[in-house]
Amino acid sequence: GNRTLCRLRLSGNKIGDSGGMLLAMMLQINNSLMELELSACDLGIQSVITFANVLKSNRSLRCVDFSRSLLNGHEEYWVVHISNMLVVNSSLLELHLGMTGMADTGMERLAEGLKLNHSLRYLDLQYNGVSCDGAYHLANVLRKNPTLDVIDLSFNRLEDEGGIYLSKALSSPGCSLRALSVSSNNIRTDGLLALAQAVKVNPNQTQINIWGNYLEEPVCQAFKELIYSGHLLREQTDVTAYEMNNQVCLAEICNGLKKLNYRINFCPYDTVATYFSINFFKRLF
Repeated sequence: GNRTLCRLRLSGNKIGDSGGMLLAMMLQINNSLMELELSACDLGIQSVITFANVLKSNRSLRCVDFSRSLLNGHEEYWVVHISNMLVVNSSLLELHLGMTGMADTGMERLAEGLKLNHSLRYLDLQYNGVSCDGAYHLANVLRKNPTLDVIDLSFNRLEDEGGIYLSKALSSPGCSLRALSVSSNNIRTDGLLALAQAVKVNPNQTQINIWGNYLEEPVCQAFKELIYSGHLLREQTDVTAYEMNNQVCLAEICNGLKKLNYRINFCPYDTVATYFSINFFKRLF
């Protein structure tokens, strides 16, 4: 097998289930690939389940991106396989499942695997249908998981109750999460104030993104105090405070969740071409 290819980036190429199945078979004999990006590749449930099964024994992959796959309408059964994979996989550090149609049932199933996983550090769940019920299960994970660093829940349906569940988890002594995005989740004052308080008391929590929720004056004041007191650095949130007509307001700034440092230098081959990103891959199938 190829011993020098470290990153395979095929996002946007419509390889479909057939192409995905062939790639999954390749992973069974490849022991060098560390990053696999398959966002918007029209992967279906068969190929995603096959990847999950292969990843149970793969020890080289550090980052996998299945976002924008065609998984709606399958009752989230595929998440069971991802969850089972997380129980036994000890090398995967970053997992992208954004815009896959995951809702609360899927979140509950994923949480079962996350509770027993001690390697994953970055979890991307943006643009899904996770509500307060799913947040409840994720919060139970955060209270005990020692490795999760970053979670992106942007553009879900957490609302106040989901925000409060997460805030209680962030305030617990066993939580090691350092970055959380809950942007555009229909969270109002109670949920956002609870999250602000969690940031204040949790020394690990260094970044939180909240833009796109209901930023009423008490919330604006609370986040202004977090920023001005140094509990929340300006480059570690997606809002900034200003005053207009003697009222504190928040404006959006572009500070997305930072990628993990390992993605810069985890590939040992610095003298060969380690990136493989093509636009004609679908011709092979």
